[in-house]
Amino acid sequence: MFILLNILLSISTILLITSGIYFSIKLRFPQIMWKKLFSINKITVNNNISPISSLMLSLGGKIGVGSLAGISLAIYLGGPGTIFWIWITTIIISINIYVESYLGLKYQSNNRGGPSYYIEKGLNNKKLAIIYSIIILITYIFGFMTIQANTIIISINNYFKIDKMLITIILSIITFISILKGLKSVIEVTNKLVPIIGIIYILLSIIIIINNINIIPHVLKDILIDAIKPKQAGIGIITSFLIGFRKSIFITESGLGTTSITCSCINTKNKIELSLFQILGVYFTIFIVSTSTALIILTSNYNKIIFNNINGIELIQYALNYHLGNIGSIVLIISIILFAYSTIVTIYYYGESSLSYLTKKRYPQICLKLLIIFIIISSSLIKSTILWNIVDIMICLLLIINMYSIIKLRQKVVFDYKNNK
Repeated sequence: MFILLNILLSISTILLITSGIYFSIKLRFPQIMWKKLFSINKITVNNNISPISSLMLSLGGKIGVGSLAGISLAIYLGGPGTIFWIWITTIIISINIYVESYLGLKYQSNNRGGPSYYIEKGLNNKKLAIIYSIIILITYIFGFMTIQANTIIISINNYFKIDKMLITIILSIITFISILKGLKSVIEVTNKLVPIIGIIYILLSIIIIINNINIIPHVLKDILIDAIKPKQAGIGIITSFLIGFRKSIFITESGLGTTSITCSCINTKNKIELSLFQILGVYFTIFIVSTSTALIILTSNYNKIIFNNINGIELIQYALNYHLGNIGSIVLIISIILFAYSTIVTIYYYGESSLSYLTKKRYPQICLKLLIIFIIISSSLIKSTILWNIVDIMICLLLIINMYSIIKLRQKVVFDYKNNK
């Protein structure tokens, strides 16, 4: 399985970087043109879902535990230099978010869209479209949903010593209420929850940064030097880059097609403007939330601590306790719960949208809601580490299918962008 995962990761890396460079050059780097990214005033919609709502929905999936544990683990395994490579990688591959979002809108049907739709309509490949939808359901509903729910349950149980089954029941009820009305209720949750998460975490980070303002220049210098220092030559730099690249994909979901799914819930004629707007979600996740996590860790004395079997959470917990004392643990628990729950709600929409593509009948949607409750209940009994290798492989398959489709449709994307009036 390890060999298979490395092969798939290598293919994914080549596809993402190649596509990122190609579209950046062909479209003249729109991902760094701020006026284009913020052209929200030009977007008019034909349904009741606003561009901001679609962005909040997308952010709900991106701002997850990965923004905490993923960044922590990247620093622990690859050093501060991995943050530099996460920044660089994000800028290069973020253009793929535009491309997949645009294709989702171009080939959407009844305010539904995503890779399955442009694979079928753009590539005329129904079988591959079905395969993509099935993998989405397996990966996110059975994989990530279980992992996120398990994270919430274990975190609350470990800190507050509340019975796991009681936590599970409460989480199941809250989740069911949140997804009961489908997209409408999901958007209501993400519209309220995501800004709260962002504000709390950013304010916390600002406080810590201000308290450590004297060493911030040294931290930024360490990030740059560690990324390119001579003793990191060869294997060292490659390892640092690959860790940063992998975490960038996991956190931003660039190239997976999920942003295309959330973006396509809007009906608009301004498809290019709305698609460019989605890139801001990637930048906010990496350059604000994830970078805040990195600075919180790097301004502590984290490198003096040795962890056994680390999964990332331990490192950010140590850093928060270092800066805030015992309050740090409470802040972490609240952050984990909010981050993970926003991801759970958005994951449901990934599943609902994919299921809608596979069948137009109503009862499968009802079954999906009940299935999610069952998954949340069973998640308290499953060790999430068992799922990670399988999920990593499935993520690579999603990425390869989606990037193959994007590259095949590249001429239409470039033509439409250049001829946009």
